[in-house]
Amino acid sequence: MKSAALHVILIGILFLPPTLGLAAPFEGGSAVQRADAQQVFTTAERAFQRGEFDQALSRFRAFVLRYSDSPLIPQAYAFLGRIFIQQQHYSDALLYLNRLAPSARTAEIQLLSGYALAMLGDHTAALERLQPLATSTMDPRDRQLLLVGLAQAYESRQSFLHALYFYRQALPGSSNPEDLLETAHQLLTNPAAADQLAEAAFLFRDTPIGQDALLQLARRQLATHQQQKALDSLRQIVASQITFPWRSEAATLLDGFSQGRWLQNQTLGALLPLSGPYQTFGTLVQRGIEMALALRKNEASAIRVLYRDTAGEPTNARLAVNSLVNEDRVIAMLGPLTSAAALAAAAEAERNETPILTLSQRTNIADVGPFVFRNSLTARLQARKLARYAINDQGFSSFGILAPENPLGRAMAELFSDEVLKLGGLVTFEQSYPEDATDFREQILPLMGKSPRRQKENYQPQTEAEKLDALFIPEEPDYPSTTFDALFIPDYAERIGQIAPQLAFYGIDDLPLLGINGWNSPELLRLAGRYVEGAVFVDGFFLESNQPIVQEFIRLYRETYAEDPTILEAQAFDSANILFSLLERKDLDSRRALRNALARLRNYPGVTGNTSFDFTGEADKNLFLLQVQNGKIVQIP
Repeated sequence: MKSAALHVILIGILFLPPTLGLAAPFEGGSAVQRADAQQVFTTAERAFQRGEFDQALSRFRAFVLRYSDSPLIPQAYAFLGRIFIQQQHYSDALLYLNRLAPSARTAEIQLLSGYALAMLGDHTAALERLQPLATSTMDPRDRQLLLVGLAQAYESRQSFLHALYFYRQALPGSSNPEDLLETAHQLLTNPAAADQLAEAAFLFRDTPIGQDALLQLARRQLATHQQQKALDSLRQIVASQITFPWRSEAATLLDGFSQGRWLQNQTLGALLPLSGPYQTFGTLVQRGIEMALALRKNEASAIRVLYRDTAGEPTNARLAVNSLVNEDRVIAMLGPLTSAAALAAAAEAERNETPILTLSQRTNIADVGPFVFRNSLTARLQARKLARYAINDQGFSSFGILAPENPLGRAMAELFSDEVLKLGGLVTFEQSYPEDATDFREQILPLMGKSPRRQKENYQPQTEAEKLDALFIPEEPDYPSTTFDALFIPDYAERIGQIAPQLAFYGIDDLPLLGINGWNSPELLRLAGRYVEGAVFVDGFFLESNQPIVQEFIRLYRETYAEDPTILEAQAFDSANILFSLLERKDLDSRRALRNALARLRNYPGVTGNTSFDFTGEADKNLFLLQVQNGKIVQIP
């Protein structure tokens, strides 16, 4: 999708009235027909010039249908193309513009269709239409459209220097130079363009685009531990008289050098929702970080943490990352929690090549780039642990799934099926139920191979028609309670408290049950009781664990806050300790070196299990395996 800044640029270009004169009057048909065609076209054109674009669109559409042989058709198509491009309906623009035979396509038609192709990412076809126009004489407004179209086409082809050349050419005649510079800025901050920053800074050195390229080069030099080169680049920017929107960032970075060593090797940034609707969760995470920090302070460590409040908002997160990276010069960051804020922070951290260890459960967030890691209890980790236990340890081979009709249920069912299949097992039956269901009879009976319709209760009198129908329904054979080895139910304890007793009522009372971390609650035992005896589920933290490291953490937390910790504090404690342990290493003196150390981390011992990071940056953890035994939740060794 193209930038909003680029869209703003084009509004002024497309909707100033074209300077082309009208074509010759309609020569075919009667004089009345020619006059009618001219009048319809003129009315549509005037609506366009008044800015009544919906009305103009309707009238031009009517014109091309009614007067398909008119010599005004190319101009009508051009107006339609301009309207659709302004609306970002590029495919619709091409639908009309391509109706003309190649021999009938004017330079204006070539321009508009070429631009639409560039916006759709078809850079080959776009360049075929736009490049021949580069030396043509045209209205200044259309030349702006041509230059921006060429820049976009080359950017799609990842010919970044060519794209910057045309953005540079478009600057002098632009009515919105700030927006054009913003579009070029987005290109310069694209990681794919990083290797061409030095050349761009040299080629366009006397322009705002060249100064921006030099700034991005300096940021990359800082990220790759080339401090002297970065210092030289920043001094060039500050000494220059050329202004550009990000010049103050260069001054801020340069100020950092006056305070001694630029990168603060033992300073960590933490991005948390410390206000707003997620403040409670942010406070719990902060507690976990502070506990880890307190242990380090006892060892006279120089490590410090700078907290930034995101309020759960992506804009706040992005600005906070930029401030921590460039002004506070942190070596790495921890957080955020919420999905949108975490994604914004991850993208900004990756752009600045600064390691970030997120605590969000957003799907595939570590895929943003190699500097993004995630330490959180994910659905995939739970599905993998359960499948391995069930197949490798218990010898089960077939499974049923009973899942709620919500994102959690669908995701967990799919992930569990995938993990079972990888291990040679099979999901032989799957049922779903409404998220707000309380009666699960219609889902349970099919798990047993029975039809809910045939098992209709007789507490209501049957009609004569129902009695007659029943005579023709054959008796069902005696089925075993189920045809699979275990049943997976990815829901929370409150709902399991309703499902488990109904399973027993309908005869499924000896089937092993498997669950997710939502089962790990006192409510499970209170509501389901003996009906979940023997059930197995997973979690990332267990208060009753017999592991010494977990018990010591719980003891310290209770002493400090007079209450029990949750998984949020535990994950924050482990994540902070992982980063702190690396920050204390003298050989890790750059952000890239720290990133590489995180990628190589293996089996770090923590209160949420031993932690490693896979090749994507996702945590691979040894989760807690829990079971209901004699009415208590215990850890399976």
